[in-house]
Amino acid sequence: MSDKPLISARDLSVHYPISGGTLFGPKPVVRAVEGVNIDIEKGSFFGLVGESGSGKTTLGRALLRAAPITRGSIDYDDGEVQYDLPSIDDKTLKEYRKRAQLIFQDPYAALSPRMTVRDIIAEPLEVMGLTNSREETDARVREIAGKCRLNLEHLRRFPHAFSGGQRQRISISRALVSGPQFIVADESVAALDVSIQADVLNLLKEIQQDMGLTFLFISHDLSVVAHVCDHVAVMYLGRLVETAPTRELFAAPRHPYTKALMSAIPSLDPDDRGKAQKLEGEIPSPTNPPPGCKFQTRCPYAIDICRKDEPKLESSGTAHEVACHRWKELMEDHALEDA
Repeated sequence: MSDKPLISARDLSVHYPISGGTLFGPKPVVRAVEGVNIDIEKGSFFGLVGESGSGKTTLGRALLRAAPITRGSIDYDDGEVQYDLPSIDDKTLKEYRKRAQLIFQDPYAALSPRMTVRDIIAEPLEVMGLTNSREETDARVREIAGKCRLNLEHLRRFPHAFSGGQRQRISISRALVSGPQFIVADESVAALDVSIQADVLNLLKEIQQDMGLTFLFISHDLSVVAHVCDHVAVMYLGRLVETAPTRELFAAPRHPYTKALMSAIPSLDPDDRGKAQKLEGEIPSPTNPPPGCKFQTRCPYAIDICRKDEPKLESSGTAHEVACHRWKELMEDHALEDA
């Protein structure tokens, strides 16, 4: 694995203007992503988790240049090419599309019902001009379909003839056929049954190791993230509140929001009622976020400084960063309770 990140974002913000406001005052905006710093190492399986509305999907799309970038930088470097993503032109963006692809959440909505599986998978090759003949295209389609456990008979059918898991494998094949280096998987197993989820997750992990790909895996399910990811970032109201290697994050979460998410993971033991930490209220509006720490309106440990000053990500261990004014104090208190 290279020492230099494949994707590196600094002070990344994505704002969407909305109607309303006063005639002479500033126009209201949705602050979907605000001041995010993130490094995704080449060859890693990077997880991004948070509640619905936290900005996960917008961040993933911004890294693909599929969402407008209001402020900040995104650098892509795979060892062959380097891109400053906010400033690239349309021609360079088309080149970037060959190297960065998206796996959608709903495979049925993402697949044209009027195209055969062969044509769906082949479409990126034809649009990007990556092959010189139909025979070359067919050979590439068969190769990628085989990696995704699709056979020749499947290639002749239409999407409606497949189950949810099979459709997702078709979507994965389409994302892989151009030979990308970076894949954003946006809730790509959320719509599948549990047993099918495991099959697709194992497939993604096998493909990642076999092809040396880098994944940004977006999910609201921490148990799924724990199964496949090497590193995890936790997002709340457009900001990263904690990031760490997966094992370290699950062994010793620092941020109260991360702890609340983990406490809500269901136990397989029917006699274990758990100790789920109930969070009062909903995520505040991204058009009018609270001052200070954005989690302070729901945090049981919030004090005056949390309501005034916004915490920045700071190191709390090897590759472990947390944005919380009181994380050291809370860790000490929990250590005393466990003693």
